[in-house]
Amino acid sequence: MNLDISIIVPLKNEEESLPELCAWIETVMNANKFSYEIILVDDGSTDESWNVIIQLNSKNSNIKGLKFQRNYGKSAALNEGFKASLGNVVITMDADLQDSPDEVPELYKMIAVDGFDMVSGWKKKRYDNVITKNLPSKFFNAVTRKISGIYLHDFNCGLKAYRRKLVKSIEIYGEMHRYIPVLAKWAGFRKIGEKVVEHRPRKYGTTKFGWERFVNGFLDLTSLMFIGKFGKKPMQFFGLLGSAFFFFGSMLTIYLVGAKLFYANYPLTNKPGFYLAMTTVILGSQFFLAGFIGELIVRNASERNVYMTDEKLGFTDENH
Repeated sequence: MNLDISIIVPLKNEEESLPELCAWIETVMNANKFSYEIILVDDGSTDESWNVIIQLNSKNSNIKGLKFQRNYGKSAALNEGFKASLGNVVITMDADLQDSPDEVPELYKMIAVDGFDMVSGWKKKRYDNVITKNLPSKFFNAVTRKISGIYLHDFNCGLKAYRRKLVKSIEIYGEMHRYIPVLAKWAGFRKIGEKVVEHRPRKYGTTKFGWERFVNGFLDLTSLMFIGKFGKKPMQFFGLLGSAFFFFGSMLTIYLVGAKLFYANYPLTNKPGFYLAMTTVILGSQFFLAGFIGELIVRNASERNVYMTDEKLGFTDENH
């Protein structure tokens, strides 16, 4: 049985904020008569967070918990939460009380009534440190907008809403939680909206993310864009690159051999062109081989022909 809303909260060491957050969510859900579940994903906490979750569940069966044996990261927590969710609309928020549950009804409406596939929160007014978080975040968002073609102001906002079909169609790993809009776009979900949301000052604890998240994030964005474009056709990238290198190296080799034939005293091995020709031919061959190996891996992968179909008409079970 599907519920109206699943609220997924990834957390690590948030024992102080969890009771207040869950009570706030429960008040909002009951006031709007939503059927709901709260999925608290404990990402390797070392405090009493899991015991707090057990106590909350004993008082409200709508509160559920997933506990990792160790810290895997926010992407893993969201991925497992998505897989376990039963709601027609899935909403994610952070556990530190900087995201307001009062935003939930409007986010739900934008998905269920207005027809968005995904709505990302935009913390227009922030209470984070300007130097260490706000300015790097603006730069990160600007680069991501330019590369992905998705014009959101705040890709990394933890407060987001999704259509159920979307969260069941994507897989999140590494630092990909920052790029869920990009994953959604590659999966064929194009109606991505944005809503200005309240950003509250942190009440308990400290941030769990350091400066390294920006480095890891940009590396993951590069990987994501490459996989999205060439994941099922690696030869188109490596083959083209290999052919260009090999062609250039071959032409240079022919020129050098011809020069040696016509001019016996031509100092072939003392010329930079000799080493450039040799290097580019080798690189071209290696890129070409990388393309072949990539094609072999793709053709033998279990998901080589897995494509998401939006609707089917006129088919029966016998067609499968």
